[in-house]
Amino acid sequence: MNGSNSKMISFPRIFLFGDSITQFAFETRGWGSIIAEKLVRKCDVLNRGLSGYNSTWGNIVLPQMISKNSSVENIVAFTIFFGANDCAIKEENPIQHVPLDEYVKNLKSMISYLKTVDVPENRVILITPPPLQESAWGKWCNGKGYKLNRTNSLAGDYAKACVQVASSCGTEVLDLWTLMQKDNQDYSCYLSDGLHLSVTGNEFVAANLWPLLEKKVSSLPIVLPYWADIDPLHPEATLLDTSYEFKTKI
Repeated sequence: MNGSNSKMISFPRIFLFGDSITQFAFETRGWGSIIAEKLVRKCDVLNRGLSGYNSTWGNIVLPQMISKNSSVENIVAFTIFFGANDCAIKEENPIQHVPLDEYVKNLKSMISYLKTVDVPENRVILITPPPLQESAWGKWCNGKGYKLNRTNSLAGDYAKACVQVASSCGTEVLDLWTLMQKDNQDYSCYLSDGLHLSVTGNEFVAANLWPLLEKKVSSLPIVLPYWADIDPLHPEATLLDTSYEFKTKI
C-alpha cells in the first residue's frame, strides 16, 4: 500500500490578518513565529499581514483572503490587527488615515463577513494598535522628511474604539495600548522605531495573545503519530489509521 488512496491530512489553521506589525510577525522572534513554534504539528499559522494597509483596505481585500471555498471549517482562530495606520494624523498622512467612525465600521464589517463564511465571533480576536512613542517615531519621520504623523493619544482613541467593537460584537480583544502602558511603565522597550515592535515587543504580544489562543487550540491533537508510536513492521497500520489517538506528545 502506498497511501495514494488515503484521505488528505487537513491541518487546523490560524489566520493573522493586519498591517505591517502582522506582516513582520514572522521575522526572527516575531510574535507570529513564536505562536507558530508553539503549535508545530498541531496547527498552521498563516501570516496575512499587509504592510502599510489600513482597516478600509483590509476590509476590501478580506473576501479575497478567505471565502467559503477556502476550508473555513478548520479555522480555529482569526486575528484582526489594524489601527496603527488608521490613526495617522489626517493633515500629515491623508493616504493612510481612516476616520475613527469608519475604523469602527470596518472592524464590524470584517467580523460580520467572517461570520458569513462560517468563522464565528468566538474565533475572532481583535488586537488594538500598540502605544506610539512620539519622540522615536518623530525622529524616524524627520529622517524621511515628514512631520510627526501620529500621536499616542490618537492611537489610544483607536485602541479604545477597537475594545468597544469587541465588546459589542462578542469577540475577544487584546488591548496592547493599555497593557503596554500599565502602571505608567516605560513602554519604549516594546518598540523598535516608536511604532513597530522590537524583539521585546514581539515577545510581549505573543505572551499576551497566547492565553486567548490556547483556549481555542488546547484540544488539538498532534497531527500524525509520534515516531516512537509507529509500528516499524507495519507502518501503514499506524500512519493510515484515521482513528489513531495521538496520546504521546512530541
